[in-house]
Amino acid sequence: MKVSIITVCFNSEKTIEDTIKSVQSQTYPTIEYIIIDGNSNDCTNEIVSKYKDVVKVHVSELDNGLYDAMNKGIKLATGDIVGVLNSDDILASDETVLNLVSAIGNSDGIYGDIGFYSEHDFSIKKRRYSSAGFKKSKFSRGMMPAHPSFYAKKECYEKAGLYRTDFKIAADFDMLLRIFSLPNTSFTYLDEEIVKMRLGGVSTSGFMSNYTLNKEILASCRSNGIKANWFSIMSKYPSKIMGYIFK
Repeated sequence: MKVSIITVCFNSEKTIEDTIKSVQSQTYPTIEYIIIDGNSNDCTNEIVSKYKDVVKVHVSELDNGLYDAMNKGIKLATGDIVGVLNSDDILASDETVLNLVSAIGNSDGIYGDIGFYSEHDFSIKKRRYSSAGFKKSKFSRGMMPAHPSFYAKKECYEKAGLYRTDFKIAADFDMLLRIFSLPNTSFTYLDEEIVKMRLGGVSTSGFMSNYTLNKEILASCRSNGIKANWFSIMSKYPSKIMGYIFK
């Protein structure tokens, strides 16, 4: 079973090598690694070019933002299973992909947990995002499985469609909502940390970013027939606080 991993990047020279090395170190042998660069003007592409044995597809060109680049990657992916790895994050262990493939079974997708770490040190864990206990009804509360931990069969993306490029932050929420709403599909939870994320991303910083995120989540719910309001969306925050306590 081939696994396609898509990394989208722009001016990521400080972190992209860590990301690539985490893919390079995987024990699972059949990985198609795709990097979609937004025409970086730093050393990102020079670094990527050093790893031609790891990076099977490398595209560098102007795009219309993060989700447009993700859509390019999905279109290029030829794997049976597809996942996204952010350019400042790393896979949690050398066996991560092997464990995902081993556990997916007959399911259409699989997801696990992620950890948020210090921007400068992956040994300093700040928060844990657990996907345990997730069910579709939680989308109405603005909750979803951890997107960076989510891998799904390619046909799920073909049926659900592409990421919404009119969303700035919550297109990943919208994508998972659409995939989980596909008829006759099932998804498996893997009880382990899949990705180590650096704090400081677009969706994890600032009041205005959180306002935009929740506004887009609400719009996604409404456009997909999920009953939600500002009160239900804001009710997710107590569980987020627990993620700081139980790391």
